[in-house]
Parts: sequence; structure tokens; C-alpha cells
Amino acid sequence: MTERLSRGELAALAGFDTCTVANAIESFGIRLRNEGFSSSTIRCLTPQIPPVVGYAETLRVRSSSPPWQRRLYYDRTDWWTALEVVPPPRILVVQDVDARVGIGAFVGGVHAHILRALGCVAAVTNGAARDVPEVLEAGLHLFAGNLSPSHAYVHIVEYGRRVEVAGLAVEPGDLLHADQHGVVRVPQEIATRIPAVAERLRRKEKQIFAFCRSEAFSIGGLRSIVDAEP
Repeated sequence: MTERLSRGELAALAGFDTCTVANAIESFGIRLRNEGFSSSTIRCLTPQIPPVVGYAETLRVRSSSPPWQRRLYYDRTDWWTALEVVPPPRILVVQDVDARVGIGAFVGGVHAHILRALGCVAAVTNGAARDVPEVLEAGLHLFAGNLSPSHAYVHIVEYGRRVEVAGLAVEPGDLLHADQHGVVRVPQEIATRIPAVAERLRRKEKQIFAFCRSEAFSIGGLRSIVDAEP
């Protein structure tokens, strides 16, 4: 992982919505435009919470069948200590690797409060979640593939490894940006440059919005604004 961002730099990133951050990343041309973000197979369950930025920690879980050696996820708390290796703020990314994804929920009200105490600002999973009011009460941004009333046999398979959730590949320590639209992986080599670019893009969008609402609107004028450099 490259040098971590300062509190001010993280706050600057969190000042933009994920769509604008994605647009800014595209302008650097350092990765394909069809990668680096979550797909529609997960959705935000806490859209009331503003955008968050954090460093990823990863888990793999199963829930449809009992674990061979341990009883439930509370039998594995070693990953709580490992989480502290990742700099705050943290985002937990949980890949459900079961053949039947999303049977039982790993993140619910209790884990949401535990995660907040451990410096997490969000949890992202392709599997199930539950206890949405309690998660919202904890102030944890939550993204999941589905809801389930039960945790079933959910248990941790491993942690601290590469995972893939909703088409988004995540390594421990990756920098993530998340809001009601989804999750974007922020290339850390350009992270400090993104806010300035995002602000220019946002100003241009507002200019287009205002012109489209104005009595002076014309197709020619619109072309001029769209073609101009942001």
C-alpha cells in the first residue's frame, strides 16, 4: 500500500459523490472504464448516510452449512485484531463464497456496532445483511446483495486475502469510496489529485444544468459548453 492519505485528504475525497469520483478517475486513463466499481448485484441499504472513504479489510464467509471445526462467527475474533493493521477509516469487504450466496447475514445490528467501534465506516458484501435500522443507528454505511432475517450458519473462512464482490476486486489496504450509488476503488497513486479534477467536473456539470434550464438554451450553445475543457 502506498503512503496513507491525511485526514484532510480523505475528507476532500468524501466531499464528492461516487459518480463524480468515478468520472474523475476515468479522466486519468489509468484503467479500463468497465472495472474498478461495484455492479448492480449489490445495493446500498443506508442511502441516508453521506459518502465515505476508507481502507479495505477483507473477509470470506459461508452461511448455508455448518462449519467443520467452529460453531459460529463469534468463535473467530482473530480478524478483529488483524483489522487494526489496516489504517483507519476502514471499510470491511465480505465475500460470501458459498454455492448458495446470501442465505445467512454476516453484518447486522451487533456487528455494525462492533465495526464502528473498530474504526469502520462501511461494510460491503455480495451476501446478505440484516437489522437495517440498527445498522443505520450505528452509522455504518451498508452495501449488500440481499436481506435475510437470519444469520443461518454464517462463519468466517479466511481474512486478509483478495476478494471479489459485485465484480469489484479488492485487496486489503485498497482505498474505497462509497455512497448510495455503490463502491469505487480509488487508485492510490492519484488519490490526492482526484478532488481538484472532481471539482472541475462538478462545476462543468452545474454549468450544463443551468444552461439547460435557462431561456437562452440552444443546441449550439449546449455543444459549446459540452465541448469545452472542464
